[in-house]
Amino acid sequence: MNPPVGCAEKKKSAMYGECIIKEKAVKHYEAGVGAMSQSHFDKAVSCFSKAILLQPHQTEFYVQRAEAYLQLCDFQSAALDYKHACSLDLQTEAYPQQLAFIYYLQGQCCFDLGKFLEALESFTKAAELKPSFRPYHMRSLACLTALGRYSDCLRLVNNWLETDGQSADLFTLRARLHHQLNQMTLCHHDLRSALRLKPCCPEAQALLKRLKEAAEESHQAAVDKALKEELSDALGKINTALVYNPNKAQYYLFRGILYRRLKDFTAAIEDLILAVEFCGVGEDPPQGGMQDNSEDLEEDAQTQLVLTYNDFAIQCFSRGLYGEAIMLLNKAIEKQRDASELFINRGDCFFKQCEWTFALADYQQAEEMDPDNTDVWLRLAVIHNTLGLHSYEDKNYQEAADKYSVAIRYNPGEVHHYENRAKAYSKVAKMEEAKTDAIRVLILEPTNDQVLPLLSSLLPGCSLTDIISCATAQSVKTQLTAKIQAFKLAVSKVSRIGRMALAKEESQLQTSSQNLQAEDGSEQMMKPCVSPREVQCKLVKRKQQLNQAVKRALQQRQPLHYDGPRLAFIHPVREEPSAQDRPYVWRKFGGFGLNC
Repeated sequence: MNPPVGCAEKKKSAMYGECIIKEKAVKHYEAGVGAMSQSHFDKAVSCFSKAILLQPHQTEFYVQRAEAYLQLCDFQSAALDYKHACSLDLQTEAYPQQLAFIYYLQGQCCFDLGKFLEALESFTKAAELKPSFRPYHMRSLACLTALGRYSDCLRLVNNWLETDGQSADLFTLRARLHHQLNQMTLCHHDLRSALRLKPCCPEAQALLKRLKEAAEESHQAAVDKALKEELSDALGKINTALVYNPNKAQYYLFRGILYRRLKDFTAAIEDLILAVEFCGVGEDPPQGGMQDNSEDLEEDAQTQLVLTYNDFAIQCFSRGLYGEAIMLLNKAIEKQRDASELFINRGDCFFKQCEWTFALADYQQAEEMDPDNTDVWLRLAVIHNTLGLHSYEDKNYQEAADKYSVAIRYNPGEVHHYENRAKAYSKVAKMEEAKTDAIRVLILEPTNDQVLPLLSSLLPGCSLTDIISCATAQSVKTQLTAKIQAFKLAVSKVSRIGRMALAKEESQLQTSSQNLQAEDGSEQMMKPCVSPREVQCKLVKRKQQLNQAVKRALQQRQPLHYDGPRLAFIHPVREEPSAQDRPYVWRKFGGFGLNC
């Protein structure tokens, strides 16, 4: 069946019209291309617009008009035309890339004009269209930096490090951002990471040098403050130095010493442990003398750590925390086993806990290390006297006398040791020895009235004057005086009790931490938990308390005569036995007669 004549004519006329429109559009397009070649970009835009009006689905028309707009620096119109081109032709990859480039140019123009927010928007669009092209992201970063949004910059760089992997440039970039955010510690760590990946990175080297110079300046200021006894201000300065350079072992050593002087022992221990760990780490490779300095620094840190453990233990000891003090001294002894004072202090802690065996073992160990230390002698005298008292209470009198003899050997000038031994000798029937010790007591302490009953029983009928003036007493006095003088001479040869040199003194201290140590004292000293004077005072005080208690008991005893009311005593009635129950009693004969 043939179509009607009218429909065919309409179709033919429509096709003819489309051809005319297409020809007109092509003519306009070609005119636009010609205008572009002659740099008449406004005319080209007009021609391309006419062509698009006639044929709006031609991708090439939009592309050419976008190029004309681009030459006129109308980036917004160019971007709109490329968007149309991308929507008409989804397969061509060049259009999105060109659109991204237009956004980049638009963002750069805004950036140059100081319109950073508009520039950031354009660069962000460019980066979304071409995410693998790093320059677009970098320009976004530049806009964020110009806007002062360093946290957003940091977040962006962190994402790059996670997705693209580590690189020296990214670490350096993040270090600069940390520097802007005043996060100097993180800045330092990133710079060292950058230099590990690229040792010759000039940007990282320059920034790291600035950080080290700032750290050293704060360090020197801290030293000056510490020498002026402004310890809190010195602590603030050295904290700043560690913010700028957190891997410097010398700074941790210095701050640990400050914390120790401020009695913040926990913080001091943490810093000194870090100082030991950072010795030779995080610094430039040692050369020659640098290696020796690192070893000396580690030795100083270990010494300060031992001193801090000891000081902390003394603080715990003063507060009655003897178990904690023992644990701290154990750590100190692990670090330095040749320090006799550490064993003395631990022995004092055991003594306070009534752990006599452990205390004696520590005192004996200290004596082996330092046989001439009178500090040890006095403690050994006290511990043997204490052990002797326990043996005496257990009625092991001979063992008690032997303990007292050892105590006298270590401290021949203590009167209570002779008094106790005299009582022990009297219990085991060694009367001559007991008499001699009793005389020694009177020589050392003429007012001692505790030994008088023993002397009265040993020397009946002799007065106190006769006992003191006899030849035996004079001989005993001569021997005793010689022993005491020898003991005092030995004491005078030893340095002041309770002080100990753990670190050798150097003629000139180079590091600031050593300067602080020199200011604290020419030698590092180990403090004892209990001084010998305190030990003697406690013994005397205990003896006085005992004497007062005995006197009080005698003075406050109840009188034998009682004047108060009494209850009448009822005598029990005894029943007389009956005659049958009486036993038979035999009569006895008397002298010359019979007694019935």
